[in-house]
Amino acid sequence: MNKNMVVERIVEYLEEHLNEELSLDKIAKDLNYSKFYLARVFTRETGKTICKYVQGRRLTLAAQKLTETQKPIVEIAYEAQYQSQQAFTAAFHQLYFCTPQVFRNNGIFYPRQPRISVGSSRRTGSQISCGLGGKIAA
Repeated sequence: MNKNMVVERIVEYLEEHLNEELSLDKIAKDLNYSKFYLARVFTRETGKTICKYVQGRRLTLAAQKLTETQKPIVEIAYEAQYQSQQAFTAAFHQLYFCTPQVFRNNGIFYPRQPRISVGSSRRTGSQISCGLGGKIAA
């Protein structure tokens, strides 16, 4: 199995389990790979650690909920696997450069960490796309 296929398996697994508590040990066990191999391949191929990718995906999904629902911020924080609204707000601010409340008030969703897609191209061989596109709220 080539490295892109391994990354694809990791991404699929992570996306299916974003709402759960994840550890590198659990991911490695469930995918039948060494945790060291998974961490090394994922980081080398994507430029992000598994932990940072999961955090970014959870915060991006939380940002979407902030603009599309009226759920309380604390509930969204718990759904994103944060133990407190304060920890969620600090992490959210680092990624989106504003608080969850300000983001909700702006009403414009833009993904800061879209799902990584693994594809292939004849000319360049394998490639991994992790575009950030979207609007940036003022």
